Amino acid sequence: MATLDELGENGFIRILLSDPQRERLAGLMLDIAHAILQNGEGFEAKASDAFQEVVSDLYDGFLSAEDRLGVQPPERTVIPSLVKWGNPAFGPYTFTSEATANFGVQPGIVSLPPANARRALMAWAALGHETAGHDILGADDGLRGELERAVFKALDDAGIGNGLPEYWSARIDETTSDVMGILNMGPAAGIGLIGYFRGLNAAFTGELRLHNLGPANDPHPADIVRGFLAAATVRLLRFTERNSWADLIAQETTNDVTAIRLSGVTITEQLARRSADLVATAIVTTKVNSLENHALGEIQNWRDVDEEIIQELSTILVSPLGVPERVASGFYAAHVVAAAVVRALRQNADLPTLFSRMLDILKKMHDSNPSWGPLFVVRPGNLAAHRVYEKFETERAKSTIAPEGTPEPARPSPRRRR
Repeated sequence: MATLDELGENGFIRILLSDPQRERLAGLMLDIAHAILQNGEGFEAKASDAFQEVVSDLYDGFLSAEDRLGVQPPERTVIPSLVKWGNPAFGPYTFTSEATANFGVQPGIVSLPPANARRALMAWAALGHETAGHDILGADDGLRGELERAVFKALDDAGIGNGLPEYWSARIDETTSDVMGILNMGPAAGIGLIGYFRGLNAAFTGELRLHNLGPANDPHPADIVRGFLAAATVRLLRFTERNSWADLIAQETTNDVTAIRLSGVTITEQLARRSADLVATAIVTTKVNSLENHALGEIQNWRDVDEEIIQELSTILVSPLGVPERVASGFYAAHVVAAAVVRALRQNADLPTLFSRMLDILKKMHDSNPSWGPLFVVRPGNLAAHRVYEKFETERAKSTIAPEGTPEPARPSPRRRR
């Protein structure tokens, strides 16, 4: 508001006239206002809070002290992006904190089409990409550059030609965003990307398949190689069924292969898969100086305990009793979205009910999240005690969701590296 007051009426009008399509400066200015006004006026209140919880969770997963054991806090304090429902024709998009800083605002803005407040489960699975990357990569000085060089070197050392070292490394933000979404949400984020891109392409072009064309001026990798990147990333996760999931994602991607052409160069499916494998390995496993000789895959990963949690949550999502009034601790927003996506893959799944109950649980989590309470907490994962000794149960707790009055089981955080 101080910035707008300083601009005055004439400055405000000049910005609007300079950007008639509302895609750059004027779009950013209005989006900041929309993010505040939509929340204040209660527009799609439950879905907005659920959306905000997922975005907050992703930031917390990569930047909180709980997950960064042995890694120094980021040099830049990154506040989770604010969310809004935007122009349907634009699809999902983000204005980063570097952009919003021009108006004196610290967090970025993440926008989804308004219809996604009521449907499009796969769009929520793809939020890891839209939210991660730009701001999180910029939180640690030098991280983006180190990953870019690691990707180029991995491809170049392996003798991968056809301009692929340049192609992948030039798209490090978007590529790393895909990888970080999967590290945070597991294989559901990978299969979600494929389903979502197919849906978007069908809506915009009428063709229900992944794009095989990657123009030189597109900052994103082509859909088809992103599918192979998702499969390769899932194969690097730490849960037992990772190879089965990776095979499924790779097969779904292969089903859409026609003629892969990246920056004007036609490549084979084999070369696309090989390059994606090398890129995923470089991003997930490279130990970088900016993270005190740690890798992104050490800060965040998907394990068997995460799989157990989504299996339990998926039962709640279809229970005739609905969602309990009290949601116990021990899981994160990523688990809720992943559980809904995995359940949705079943034949004859009740998608409207799954989506509605996913929102119900995320809304309850948002209401109990200290980030949105009277005491502002940038990353709730910082509110974790570092114990000298932890007692582990000999048997797995029976349920993540407990009925009212049931004592919560002592369960170690699925995120904390041990």
